[in-house]
Amino acid sequence: MGKIIISENITLDGVNQDEGFKHTGWFQQYIGGDGDEWYKVLFAEAQHAKALLLGRHTDEYFGSRWNSRTDEYANLLNGLPKYVVSSTLGDPVWVNSTILRGPLLAEVSKLKQEIEGDVVVYGSGQLARTLIENDLADELRLIVFPVVLGVGQRLFSDLGDKRRVSLIEAKGIGENLGYVRYEIGAHENVRGTAELL
Repeated sequence: MGKIIISENITLDGVNQDEGFKHTGWFQQYIGGDGDEWYKVLFAEAQHAKALLLGRHTDEYFGSRWNSRTDEYANLLNGLPKYVVSSTLGDPVWVNSTILRGPLLAEVSKLKQEIEGDVVVYGSGQLARTLIENDLADELRLIVFPVVLGVGQRLFSDLGDKRRVSLIEAKGIGENLGYVRYEIGAHENVRGTAELL
């Protein structure tokens, strides 16, 4: 059975949006000298992934930037099977992509049954929130950047209810980034050490 992993770069106040608002580009601005260490974490994650699950905007964003790249990381990501959740997309942009057009919850549940291993969600804020809200996400992997933006779309906005999470791992990346992994519980029905609000 597959495991849905939500992997996000976020600010200290939970913003995962990096385009289309007044603080566009915060990722590049605050990664500083920690880019090499950040890369190592994401590269290792991609090596263990069996597939990627994306929303339409993330498919367009990544596809337009990664399809033409040929470095080791790009070859790894481009080679992974990708599943794009969209009812409006004609053709996916990123190579090796399949569009999931059916009801989201049924499609993702089926995907979890068919794929053995990690199915990683990058970006795709709306999709990530829907997966958490409907108890389909199994783990959070968050790289926390040293900035509070005060505005922007947040990963945990409008979840509708509390979720318990259990800490799996916490460490620093480079000098200024934090990395945390949490197992996500369904509502209040599992053990945990923190709550998503």
